[in-house]
Amino acid sequence: MVKSYLKFEPVKSFGLIATSSSNLVWTNKGRSGTGAGQAIVAANEEVLIWDIKKGELLGRWRDENSRAQVTAITQSKADPDLFAVGYEDGSIRLWDSKIATAVVNFNGHKSAVTILAFDKTGVRLASGGKDTDIIIWDLVAEVGQYKLRGHRDQVTGLRFVEPEPQIQGEGDEQTMAIDNEAPEGFLLTTGKDALIKLWDLSSRHCIETHVAQTNGECWALGVSPDFSGCVTAGNDGEMKVWALDIAALASSAQHVDLSQTVKFLQDQGTLHRQSKDRAVEVIFHPRRDYFAVHGIEKSVEIWRIRTEVEIKKSVARKRKRRREKLAGAKGKKADGNVNMGEADDGADDITKADISDVFVQHVIVRTTGKVRSVAWATSSGSKGLQLLVGSTNNLLELYTIVGKGKDKTKSKAEAPDYNKTLAVELPGHRTDIRSLAISSDDKMLASAANGSLKIWNIRTSACIRTFECGYALCCAFLPGDKVMVVGTKEGELQLYDVNSAALLESVNAHDGSAIWSLQVHPDGKSVVSGGADKAAKFWDFRIVQEQVLGTTRTTPKLKLVPSRVLKVADDILSLRFSPDSKLLAVALLDSTVKVFFVDTLKLYLNLYGHKLPVLSMDMSYDSKLIVTSSADKNIRIWGLDFGDCHKALFGHQDSILQVAFVPHNSDGNGHHFFSAGKDRAIKYWDADKFEQIQRIDGHHGEIWALAIGHNGRFLVSASHDKSVRVWEETDEQIFLEEEREREIEELYESTLNASLEADPDAADANGEVGAATKQTSETLMAGERIAEALELGVTDLAAVREWEETKLANPRAAAAPPQRNPIFLALGGISAEQYVMSVLQKIKAAALHDALLVLPFASVPVLFTFLDLFAKRSMNMPLTCRILFFMLKTHHKQIVASRTMRSMLDAIRTNLREALRKQKDEMGYNIAALKVVGMQMAESSVKGFVDENWDEEREEREGAAIKKRAFVHVS
Repeated sequence: MVKSYLKFEPVKSFGLIATSSSNLVWTNKGRSGTGAGQAIVAANEEVLIWDIKKGELLGRWRDENSRAQVTAITQSKADPDLFAVGYEDGSIRLWDSKIATAVVNFNGHKSAVTILAFDKTGVRLASGGKDTDIIIWDLVAEVGQYKLRGHRDQVTGLRFVEPEPQIQGEGDEQTMAIDNEAPEGFLLTTGKDALIKLWDLSSRHCIETHVAQTNGECWALGVSPDFSGCVTAGNDGEMKVWALDIAALASSAQHVDLSQTVKFLQDQGTLHRQSKDRAVEVIFHPRRDYFAVHGIEKSVEIWRIRTEVEIKKSVARKRKRRREKLAGAKGKKADGNVNMGEADDGADDITKADISDVFVQHVIVRTTGKVRSVAWATSSGSKGLQLLVGSTNNLLELYTIVGKGKDKTKSKAEAPDYNKTLAVELPGHRTDIRSLAISSDDKMLASAANGSLKIWNIRTSACIRTFECGYALCCAFLPGDKVMVVGTKEGELQLYDVNSAALLESVNAHDGSAIWSLQVHPDGKSVVSGGADKAAKFWDFRIVQEQVLGTTRTTPKLKLVPSRVLKVADDILSLRFSPDSKLLAVALLDSTVKVFFVDTLKLYLNLYGHKLPVLSMDMSYDSKLIVTSSADKNIRIWGLDFGDCHKALFGHQDSILQVAFVPHNSDGNGHHFFSAGKDRAIKYWDADKFEQIQRIDGHHGEIWALAIGHNGRFLVSASHDKSVRVWEETDEQIFLEEEREREIEELYESTLNASLEADPDAADANGEVGAATKQTSETLMAGERIAEALELGVTDLAAVREWEETKLANPRAAAAPPQRNPIFLALGGISAEQYVMSVLQKIKAAALHDALLVLPFASVPVLFTFLDLFAKRSMNMPLTCRILFFMLKTHHKQIVASRTMRSMLDAIRTNLREALRKQKDEMGYNIAALKVVGMQMAESSVKGFVDENWDEEREEREGAAIKKRAFVHVS
C-alpha cells in the first residue's frame, strides 16, 4: 500500500515591522487631530498597516496567489482608500484599504516594479520597473494602455505633470484652452542611466531628455507640489535642481508643431548633500517649502526653500561682502562701480541668485538604523514638521522637527532640532534571529538575535517579553519554562527570568570564545555548551542561598555550577544529547562528528563523510538514527548502533543550516525530519525511505533557525527576512508521486514564463511606444479556454442550424432535436453564444488582450461569427466592442485581404450600429429623466443656511498663509 503523509501549511507570520524591499506611505485616514496617522509598509509578500501612536498592527493585505515581495507602494490622491502595490515579479495590485482586498490585478513588467504614481484624477497609474519600461494603466477599463521605452536602465523616478489648461479671454468670454478634449498631460521620469525625460502623453513620445547627474547614475526624483520644478539625486551626494516651465507646458498642449528651441526643463544648478552616499529618495512636503533627501546611511537631510525676502537679503549680503573685498583691493573707484550696479535692486536680484541662496540645509535627522524610506506626516493637529522613517533594521520611527523655521526673523533664534516622538519597535528584532526555542507546553516561543531576546505567544503572535542580551547564537528553555539560558558570541552563558524579565546570572563559560551550541540534558538537571575554545562544558543547575546586602536574610538564587569538561580536537559547531540520555554527539569544524558516552565521556563512534563542516544535527526519538546537515549541501542519515551511513541525500542548493527530527512517534512519524538552508526552502524528509515528502517555500532569505513543537504538529522557522513563520500540520494527505508531478509542473511553468518573457514582440521591440502586454501561464490558460469555448460553440451552432433547416424543409416530419453538448445542458440549456460570452466575461479585463493573442488566426472567423451574434442580441456591448476593435487592430492586414472576412465585417457593422444606437437612445432618455428628477428635488427641498463656498474660501485663505515658492522665480 502506498504510504501517505500529512501536509504542512503556513498559518501565520510575525516578528516583522517593515522590510527594506519597498518604500512606505503615510496616511492620515481622515482623522482630524486624533492619533498620529498610519504607516502603510511592505513586509515581504504582505502589506502591513501600523498605527504609529499605539504601535498596533491594524491590518495586513495578502494575496494568497502571490509569493513575490512588495517593491513599491503609492496612494491615490483622488481616493485615499485606494493603494497601488508593485511586486517583485512585475505584477501590480490595486488594494481597497476599507475591505483589505485586491480589486484589480495588472501584469506587464518582466521584472520588479520600482516606482508607481497615480495621476491627480486617480484614473491612470504609471509604473516603472527594473526592465526599463514605463507602463500607463487605465484603471477604469482595467487595462494597460501602452508601454514607453527610452531608458536604458531601471526607472528610479516617476511623476505625472498635469498643468491646468490655460484660460483665454476675460469676463463672460472666458474659454478653456482645450474645450472638447482634456489633454492627457505629461510624465517626468528618471532612470539609473542618469537621464531625466519629459514625455508628452497625448502624442506618446519623449519631448525632452537631459543628463540628470554628472557622476553616472540618477537614483531619485522629487517634484514640487506646484510642478514648478524638481530635484534629482545620484551618487556622491550630488543633487541637481531643475526648473519646469509649467505655463509653457500648458500652452503647448494645444499646439501640434512645437518649436525645437523651447526647453521646458532648465538646469538651475547643483547642490551637495553632507553625506556622500547614494541617494534613495527625494520627498517634497505637500504643503510647506521643505524637502527631505536621504541615502543608505543613518541620516535624513531636510532642506528648506527660502522666501523671496530671504533670497534678497542673502544676495545683498553677498554683494556687500564682494564690495568690501573689492574696496580693500582696488580702492574707492571699484566701490563706486559696485554701487552703480547695486542701484538696480528688484526682481533681477532673485533671478541672478545662486541656487545655494534659494535652497539651504535645514536640519540633519540622525536615525537609529540605516534609512530605507521616508514620508512626511501631515497630521492636522501637529504644528511642526513630522517625518516618518522606515529603517532597514525592521523599525519605524516618527521624528518631529522643531526650532528655528523660516518665519523666525531673529538671527539669534535657536537652531532647528528634532526629537523622536514615536516608534514601532517592539514587535520585531533589529537583527537576524539566530536561534529559536519552544516551551514544553508549546505555548511560548523564544527568539534570540544580536542584542535582544524575545518571548512570543505562539497562538496570538504577541511579543510578551523583550530582554537585552549579547550577540545570542543559541538559546533554550529550562524545565518549567520559567528561565531561559542563552549562549553568546562573547562566550557567556546568560540566565533570564521570563516572569520578571531580569538577568539572573551571567557566566563567562568559554573564555571569550563563541558558544555555537547548547542543549539541556533530557533529565533537566544540567546543560552542556560547546564553543570555539574546543571544549564541551557541562553545567549543573543549583539553588544557592545568597545573602541580601545590608541584611542577615538570604534569598534562593539559581546558579550554573561547572561539573565536567570534554576537550576535543577542533571547534564545536553543534552538540546533541540522545533522547535516552546515553550518548552525546559533537560536530567539529574538521567536518567530523564524534559520539561520546554521556556517563564516562569515552568515544563511542566517529562519523566521517561530510566534505565541509557539519552545521546542525539531531537524533530520532528512539535514539537509533542521527541526521547531520553540512555546508556541502548534503544531509547524511547514520545509524547509532554501528555508525554506518544509511544514506547521503543532496538536500538543498546551498548550505544546510538546520535539521530537526519530529520529537515523537505518535503517527509513525518518529523518523521524519525537517531541514532548512540558505536556499530559503524548508524540506520534510522520511529517514526510513530516504525520500523528500514536501518542499515548503515562503521565506525570502536564508533560514537561520528551526524549531519543532513538542507535539510534532507545528514547525517554526526564522529567516534573514526578519520574519518568524509558523507552519502547521493539516489533515490533507500528500502522496509522493503527486508531489513530484506538482514540482515538475511548477518547474515547467517557471521555464515557460521565462521563455515567453524572453521573446519580445518583434513589431515594437525597438520602438519608443509598445503594447502593454505580458504573456503568463494565466493568460495562456485563458486563451485555451476561449479556443475551447469557440470550438464547442461553433459545433453547437452548426447542429442547431442543421436541425432548423431540416425542420423548415419538411415541417410535417418530426425531426429529433439536435444532440447538444452536455455542458450546455448542465448550464440550463443555454445557447452557444451565451456560453461563449460567459467564458469571455470570466476572464479578467487586464488579461483579456493577452488571452486573445494566444488564439490562432484560424479561430478569428469563428470569433467574428459570435461577435456578430453578440451585436445582434445586444449582449455586453462594451466587451463586444473591445474584443472586436482589438482583433481588428491585431489582424488588420489578414482580415482586409480575405473576401469572406470583409463580408462578415459588413454584417457586424450593421448589427453593431443598430445595437449602439439603441443603447445611445436609452442612455439619453435616462439622463434626461435624471435631470428632471433632480430639478423636482431641488424645487421641493428646503434651503439651509449654509455657505456653499465656505470650504473653497478656507482653502484659499490657507493657501495664501502658506504661499509656495515656485522654482520658476529663480530661472
